[in-house]
Amino acid sequence: MGYYNPNLVHIPLESFTYKTQSDAINGPQTIRTSKWNRGGKDWEFHGHVPKECRTLFEAFRQGATNSAGGLCLGWRNSGLLPFQWLTYNEVLLRAQNFGSGLISMGLSPGVHSMVGIYARNCPEWVIAEQGMYCYSMVNVPLYDSLGPEARAFVMAECEMRIVVAFDEANVRSILTSAPACLKVIVTVRDVKPRLVEEADSLGLKVVRFSEVEKFGALHKREEVAPLPDTTATICFSRLAAFGDTLLGKPKGVMLSHLNIVSATLACTLQLGQYAPNAQDILFSFLPLAHTLERCCELSVFLAGGAVGFYSGNLHTLTADMKALKPTILPAVPRFLNRMYDACVTTANKTSFFRHIFNFALSSKTEELYKGIVRRDSLWDKLVFWSVRHRVGGSVRLMIVGSAPLAGNVLTFMRAALGCIILEGYGQTECVAPCTLTTPGDPQPDHVGPPLACNNIKLADVPDMEYFSVRGQGEVCVIGSNVFQGYFRDPERTRLAVDEEGWLHTGDIGEWQLNGSLKIIDRKKQIFKLSQGEYVAPDSVEETVRRSDYISQVPVGGHPCPGVCPRGLPQVLRHRRGRARPGCDLCLGEAAPPAQRLLHCTLQHEGGKEVHNGRHGAPQQGGGPGLL
Repeated sequence: MGYYNPNLVHIPLESFTYKTQSDAINGPQTIRTSKWNRGGKDWEFHGHVPKECRTLFEAFRQGATNSAGGLCLGWRNSGLLPFQWLTYNEVLLRAQNFGSGLISMGLSPGVHSMVGIYARNCPEWVIAEQGMYCYSMVNVPLYDSLGPEARAFVMAECEMRIVVAFDEANVRSILTSAPACLKVIVTVRDVKPRLVEEADSLGLKVVRFSEVEKFGALHKREEVAPLPDTTATICFSRLAAFGDTLLGKPKGVMLSHLNIVSATLACTLQLGQYAPNAQDILFSFLPLAHTLERCCELSVFLAGGAVGFYSGNLHTLTADMKALKPTILPAVPRFLNRMYDACVTTANKTSFFRHIFNFALSSKTEELYKGIVRRDSLWDKLVFWSVRHRVGGSVRLMIVGSAPLAGNVLTFMRAALGCIILEGYGQTECVAPCTLTTPGDPQPDHVGPPLACNNIKLADVPDMEYFSVRGQGEVCVIGSNVFQGYFRDPERTRLAVDEEGWLHTGDIGEWQLNGSLKIIDRKKQIFKLSQGEYVAPDSVEETVRRSDYISQVPVGGHPCPGVCPRGLPQVLRHRRGRARPGCDLCLGEAAPPAQRLLHCTLQHEGGKEVHNGRHGAPQQGGGPGLL
């Protein structure tokens, strides 16, 4: 007879086991569906979405009801100040006033009114977004890495008349790329009079965010709530990958309210008892311009939980988390890699502590494979308390996305933090997630089963010798989270989504024996970095060949961090004739000679840290990190 362990992860679904995580639909093609969606085999993808909550407008109000007047948005202006909070009722009132202010300034309700948001994560971002939804308007996120030319194209293409900017830096960036259609810049923070005069000389009016709210409060307009199929947002990428080339212009992904709500509710459904609740606090530092962060925040809003924003400085993230003590943390591989590197460096300071550290890690990892996730063991109190303290000490749920995460890093984080860490896969065209690992699954190097909002199939790619009969092929998605199309680009929409409604992602996947998906390759000759940026390998090759120490170099990408090329042509010339001090690849005899020479040369040439225990992990970004 067994015993009850309160730390044992439980999935309350009779048909689910970790050995059979998804169901197959019989037919000429192998299509897999979520075990959390009984209607998946009948191509029904809306069963998990309540009829009374199918738009972001309705979802936020449901959260306000669930919170019972609780806290909603928190922020602090510097690392020395405490967090300040707005309640759900206060946010709703400000959103209504801001939306009414936009209408009073000349915009009309409906999807033809598109407003840009060029700001870092802050309460005004959410207030502006919800204000637009009050009148069925569309928000279009803008961000720094979009670049002036792409930013000007987006504003002109969407015929933006109003853009919300955070501070002077954002306003200056807008002024350098302002199209003729732009008339008003709404600033969250005050800007210098000289900048206002400069904008006025260009025919642009600069107004404060608070002034728009006050104007809207004095001129209330009746709300025009959106429908589920109403476009909620258009997300533009800096460089758009299409086929085997980079487009000369950004492509805008149109997502409806139902797209976003359906994808978010599918995630919370799979999370079960580990889903966000009204007592949770999410720490927001990933850009709201990307759909991963917005889905995570929406899941918290739906439950009536709170969201706290970082203070604006990435160097003080640890201080912000210690002050906020979040329970939910969306993250990207680069963030976890830095934590992992810092922990490994600390553990290696003395031989004694390294042995203790490794023994503690082995013990906690063994518990993970028994289905036990906890942070109250002896090792948690003696060794891993400092790791938890880096993220505030209260994190119970972490969601990782945007790029592959090395298996050893993922396992380490699960053991050290003692919380549920999930890894998802998707792209903006399917909101963000289309697969998600299940709570308690200790196996790394896969991205989990399909979500309840979509089915997934693998299509043959003969040129690359990937065939669905072998369980390999291009990942294709169909469901309620698949986007409406590319903005004003029906031709590319038809190429991305076939006649049957399948979205072709360009990623090569492989079904695992347990029904989960693993990403193994790319169909497109374009690399997407963890920052969300696209890089063409030929341009990287061109840059690397400029080095005096390299005559030829092949550039390749791999979805799993830590993989380096082997058997490179012996055309590399290492003129310095000595190893760089502290260079693991130069000193490590286990690495192939060409591999050691290539990485060492890149180190000498670029002066940047390329390998830090994971040998050129792609999520570190930049040219050398791709090799």
